Amino acid sequence: MTVFLNGRYLPLEQAKVSPLDRGFVFGDGIYEVIPSYQGVLFLLDAHLERLRRSLSEIRLPDPMGESGWRGMLEHLLELNPGGDRGIYLQITRGVAPRDHAFPAATEATVFAMVTPIKPQRPETTAQGVGAILLPDERWGRCDIKAITLLANVLARQTAVEQGAIEAILLRDGRLTEGAASNVFVVHGDVVRTPPLDRGILPGITRRFVLDLLEGHSRPVFEEAILESDLRTADEIWLTSSTKEILAVTRLDGQPVGVGRPGPVWRETLDGYQRAKNDALGARVSENGYG
Repeated sequence: MTVFLNGRYLPLEQAKVSPLDRGFVFGDGIYEVIPSYQGVLFLLDAHLERLRRSLSEIRLPDPMGESGWRGMLEHLLELNPGGDRGIYLQITRGVAPRDHAFPAATEATVFAMVTPIKPQRPETTAQGVGAILLPDERWGRCDIKAITLLANVLARQTAVEQGAIEAILLRDGRLTEGAASNVFVVHGDVVRTPPLDRGILPGITRRFVLDLLEGHSRPVFEEAILESDLRTADEIWLTSSTKEILAVTRLDGQPVGVGRPGPVWRETLDGYQRAKNDALGARVSENGYG
């Protein structure tokens, strides 16, 4: 595997970061995960916009600029050929003596690597997945895609230990999101998801799904969702850049709706795949790949 680190493309085993890097010492940094299909980065503009927002929120100057990011990411894909892949991109404040306050001058550490996107197994698509409910014990700025993810890790591990794949989080009795996903809830033909605030990551796939539903005149609302709404839902979905739209069919060991992926999920997933393929086809033609 070839990775990118601070302006260089090199084998993963040769990539080295100082133990005084503020990402290692303080978790002082942000990240993005950008999927690619057919060799084309999907929704790249939206990911780069969120990247710039995260950098701004932690007061870290953009070390590369839009053209720099785009060129680096596309070249890294070329150096790591294969099927569907995701790029993990991390930027920290860089190396400095350990002090909580920002260093007077430091150079950001920029790292990126490519990993395969594993397609959902047919049985997962047919049966859905399990999730559990947990209190949201994360910090108050989950709208920043920060690398400080210990609370998310602990929540996700608790889910795995209970035979589930995701922890759906509640703060003050209201749904925020999953440990590594946004959440949608369906009652009848109405789709709902929590409104964005500082406690929720503005998911790129979340926005894409909302636009898709609105374009198909599906009733969809961004509004508060209570624990009781989750427990009485006909359908629950998880969305993320690598999960796309995944149906939750068991919540705390109990069936969601009839215990199978529902018709609104199926209709939305089919629409998502068509819209994704249309967007990728446009990018392929625009860039002269086909």
